[in-house]
Amino acid sequence: MDASAQTFRELLPPALMAEADRLTIAAGKPGIDLMERAGRAVADAVRQALPKGGRSIVILCGPGNNGGDGFVAARILREQGFDVVAGLLGDRAKLSGDAALAADAWTGRLTSAALVDLDKADIAVDALFGAGLSRDLDGRARAIVERLNLWRATTGRKVIAVDVPSGIDGETGAIRGVAVEADTSVTFFRLKPGHLLMPGRINCGRVVLEQIGIGASVLEAIKPQCFLNAPQLWKTVLPLPRVDGHKYSRGHALAFSGPLHRTGAARLTARAALRAGAGLVTLLSPSEALAVNAAHLTAIMLAPCEDAPQLSGMLADARLNAIVLGPALGIGAATRDLALAALASRHRRAVVLDADALTSFSDQRETLFAAIRGHDGPVVLTPHDGEFARLFDPQGSKPQRALRAAQSSGATILLKGPDTVVAHPDGRISIATDLPPALATAGSGDVLAGIVCGLLAQSMPAFEAASAAVWMHGAAARAFGPGLIAEDLPEALPSVWRDLV
Repeated sequence: MDASAQTFRELLPPALMAEADRLTIAAGKPGIDLMERAGRAVADAVRQALPKGGRSIVILCGPGNNGGDGFVAARILREQGFDVVAGLLGDRAKLSGDAALAADAWTGRLTSAALVDLDKADIAVDALFGAGLSRDLDGRARAIVERLNLWRATTGRKVIAVDVPSGIDGETGAIRGVAVEADTSVTFFRLKPGHLLMPGRINCGRVVLEQIGIGASVLEAIKPQCFLNAPQLWKTVLPLPRVDGHKYSRGHALAFSGPLHRTGAARLTARAALRAGAGLVTLLSPSEALAVNAAHLTAIMLAPCEDAPQLSGMLADARLNAIVLGPALGIGAATRDLALAALASRHRRAVVLDADALTSFSDQRETLFAAIRGHDGPVVLTPHDGEFARLFDPQGSKPQRALRAAQSSGATILLKGPDTVVAHPDGRISIATDLPPALATAGSGDVLAGIVCGLLAQSMPAFEAASAAVWMHGAAARAFGPGLIAEDLPEALPSVWRDLV
């Protein structure tokens, strides 16, 4: 992703982007002016991506405004001395509005998109369909996309997509039948969710965000609720040590160990909570595992805890203000009871449920949701797709699923994956980008749950804490580099903190 894109946090589904366009035009800025600036941005991207000495450019234009952007780019590149051929999908006489104006200004070679000669091209531009595509590509459109992908694969030449690659749903990132595989996508004003969500993120290649004259004031009218997960979203509430602070003012987090042969996951979680800034962290352990946990712990404290009644007694202490449980804890009634005891506690205590704590409620989801709704403090659930499907409806796009789950359960949902989504019951959503594939390693999710808990222990709000934890988790993996295993993630967090503060 182009670095400048990360300075703009709002993500606009196609319907909101269309409304932003409409409001801008209604305020007096002609639509053709927006199209001219968009086309110039595309032309700039094409010029930068051309191979050395390359002169031949093919621009495939669709029947709507995306095609209009393509015609503008074609005209500008031809004026700059390049050999440009435009290929149109559809009938030129049926073009309307600004797209028709842009096509009328094109006086160069025009042919059918289905017949355009790609063999002589040094680069191709996909301006067929934009982010608002609402149906699967078929017929001639599908054949054109398949031919473009084959040309790219066999020649190694580049494809520049306008807005999103044709065939990618701009709201969900889904492939509608077939989709262009682009090297670069040039989009405008704000990113779309489809630029970040899988598999759209892969098809988009490098994403370049350009400003074309739409004012940020329209955001006040359209009120977007979906955001890029970057520090701009949560940094203002990121907890930092204070000169007059002490360890107790930074919160006391609890993590739960599994039995003797399953203790490592909880230690990863506890250490991550400490590295995330909690002032104190205690690992609660069954008696049989105390010795093995003690042999591994230094800064993390250790206390025995056998069952839910013992936990309830401990939670009379209001200073124990954040709890994370689930990693390698075991699936069944004992884990369910611990989770319900945590949720029954008062004092505005934060609770993070992960892994086994989620699966233990597979056949008692309403019991879990009722306990969450009755809890005084913030609750964050951190499932991967498999755990999610045991508790919630798996249908729909990832943001849609996560938001429905948040609203039905009352918890903030952190739905993991290469495009991790955080959803809050109030409608806010964040989508992560550039999460390193090295995070797909055993114990990585345990560390993530601990980071969430550590931030919550410092009274960071739940949506922001979950979003920040996802970002910091990815940043720690990037900071460590190749060869990453889960134990490395907490130790890489100090460098992440340095960069943030």
